Amino acid sequence: MHVALRMDDTLRRAVLLYPDVESIVEGERRWTYRKFQDEVHQLAHAMKRLGVEKGDRVAVLSPNTAAMLQLFYACFQLGAVVVPLNTRLLAHDYLYIIEHAEAKLFFADDELIPLVESVIPSFTTVTQLVSMPVDGLVSEREGWVAYPDLLAKESTEPCIHEIEETDLATILYTSGTTGKPKGVMHSHRTLYFNMQNTMFHLRAADSDVLLHTLPIFHVNGWGTPFSFTGVGAKHIMLRKIDPALIHSLMQREGVTVACMAPTVLNMLINEPRFREEKTTGPMRVVIAGSAPPTAFVRTVEQQLGWEFLQVYGMTECAPLITVSPIKHHLAQESEEGRFRLKAKAGIPMHNVEIRVVDDEDNDVPKDGHSIGEVIARGNMVMEGYWKQPEATAAAIVNGWYHTGDMATIDAEGYIDIVDRKKDIIISGGENISSIEVEGLLYEHPEVLEAAVISVPHEKWGEVPHAIVVPRPGAELTEAVLESFCRGKMAAFKCPKGFTFVSELPKTASGKIRKVELRQPFWEEKGRMVN
Repeated sequence: MHVALRMDDTLRRAVLLYPDVESIVEGERRWTYRKFQDEVHQLAHAMKRLGVEKGDRVAVLSPNTAAMLQLFYACFQLGAVVVPLNTRLLAHDYLYIIEHAEAKLFFADDELIPLVESVIPSFTTVTQLVSMPVDGLVSEREGWVAYPDLLAKESTEPCIHEIEETDLATILYTSGTTGKPKGVMHSHRTLYFNMQNTMFHLRAADSDVLLHTLPIFHVNGWGTPFSFTGVGAKHIMLRKIDPALIHSLMQREGVTVACMAPTVLNMLINEPRFREEKTTGPMRVVIAGSAPPTAFVRTVEQQLGWEFLQVYGMTECAPLITVSPIKHHLAQESEEGRFRLKAKAGIPMHNVEIRVVDDEDNDVPKDGHSIGEVIARGNMVMEGYWKQPEATAAAIVNGWYHTGDMATIDAEGYIDIVDRKKDIIISGGENISSIEVEGLLYEHPEVLEAAVISVPHEKWGEVPHAIVVPRPGAELTEAVLESFCRGKMAAFKCPKGFTFVSELPKTASGKIRKVELRQPFWEEKGRMVN
């Protein structure tokens, strides 16, 4: 028997088993699963009335809100394709993505509409603009229909179309640091396998309270909106990262799990409220992004009292492909040994195959030292890049997706990311991992954040340079950090220069924009050569 895997099945299960359980909390507004699904049905009917058919793209610009999650489920029911937009882009970026995706409808949070107003007259494919509420309210705008008005006219009866699991569910546009953004295509099938892995490896349960500190537009919130819905858990929506508010919500709502980038977690570690009034009850924090230093894991588990879960993935893999649990027979390792294991990218999730290979596609030795590129295959890998077959062919070679991440693998199968392929620093023929150097810098008590980049050097070609954010009130100097590094690391790995800044440029998901940090150094070299 073949029954198509569809993402809206997660909501149907929640309503069947938990109809009157509180499902969504957004500010002072609350929904049960039954009420939430009624509004999803209303939205699906409204979109159908506006001409949305199977395969049509629907773009949305929104922070984490109930309305955004409802839009996902309404599109899944109709077989339409959600195109979530990063809230930190510029107007011309939104124009490019909406036109490239050929979106039929455009939904925008009322607070974010000013970001796109200048390019709206240039839309050629959008037939209707819909403004989404802020705290339940929507401004009157010419040419826009208000989300609450759209729902009010429709039936709460199901509006579900037949689809196949290989039909597209979302198109996720990458950051485009090396050119125009690429639209990563994910089907119901790829998202479903990621959803199941998230449910299993993050141990989702109906008793969980999930705080959405990760933007839902970022790889569909790593699948957590769907996996935690499927088990009947409670979702706490968060519009903006505010450490004090996050502390309050954790205390008030009894939050048990949250996913976030390392930079966001670092903000919480340094928020006085989390030291003065620790959260009560079990709490696990799921981290992805650059590999965290061991000191980071130690601080989370000892200072905050939370369980630390490291995962690894990328947009093209829906996104999670590894998780770093402590294997049972390794549980007797020293505390520092366990922290080191938890800081690694980890072992493959279910239904995921991973290799670490050299330039000739040979598996590197499982010695924890030899470096190669991570490649992956499985049901969670993207269908390809939207309207970009050449880019698809370059990324998926002989059935394996090439991640561009460099890593080691040990005898236990634990993968440890050492750098992005383009971020490895090759100085005088020696490979230097910027992540390793950053990990050391984070050990210094007066360093709040650090990023290590390559800068040009006349003799060595390039050398590591550290961009450092000192803790408030710290009196860090280049000499202090240089001495600190040379006492703990081989000299060729130590930064040859330091720049002190008040903040580091970051993406919407909290990743540091190293391309932006490198640019002025290499531009200066170009001017000198010319």
